Amino acid sequence: MPGFVPRHISVFPSPQELGSSLAQLVAQRAAESGGRFSLGLSGGSLVRILSQELPAAAALSGPAAPARWVLAFCDERLVPVEDPESTYGAYKAFQGENMPVFDLLILGIGPDGHTCSLFPDHPLLQEKEKIVASISDSPKPPPERITLTLPVLNAARTVVFVATGESKAAILKRILEGDEENPLPAALVQPHTGKLHWFLDESAAKELTVPFEKHSIL
Repeated sequence: MPGFVPRHISVFPSPQELGSSLAQLVAQRAAESGGRFSLGLSGGSLVRILSQELPAAAALSGPAAPARWVLAFCDERLVPVEDPESTYGAYKAFQGENMPVFDLLILGIGPDGHTCSLFPDHPLLQEKEKIVASISDSPKPPPERITLTLPVLNAARTVVFVATGESKAAILKRILEGDEENPLPAALVQPHTGKLHWFLDESAAKELTVPFEKHSIL
């Protein structure tokens, strides 16, 4: 098992309230950076949440602030930009570059416990040297992807996991309350010196028995 990292679990009544609070966290971390702000983004259902809330949060930092943001994707599917599976294509306006240390990573979780394109029992979970790795045998289509590796995720200053919906409830219980011999990929994200946050809606958190904070901001 990886070493224990203090975590902050926040549960919201709806994805809309989660998204608003998440965007506020992004704006806060950007302001605290005092200069260039490196932000790593995941795709999937996060695209809708962030595309609705993140532009407004960036604007609150001042008109010049977004120019100092360095955006990258935590993983990407090797498909054309116009393909619906393309993370870059989904965000469209975001441009990024690889960086070894991020101020903030916003990660999603798959129903099997994968995050980025790091899947359960895959050899990439043992990667120690590479910043970005390719995968050609993803169990979830498309099979060819690129992804940030665990060393990069665990070097981040702040990591936020986001999960919504009842379909994530069972896997979240395993990640947050389990003590498995072979932890799921999302459970292996334990920032060495950074902070770890979980943003969940009530449906996703329904099976949790560990302490968490309940929020309502609307």
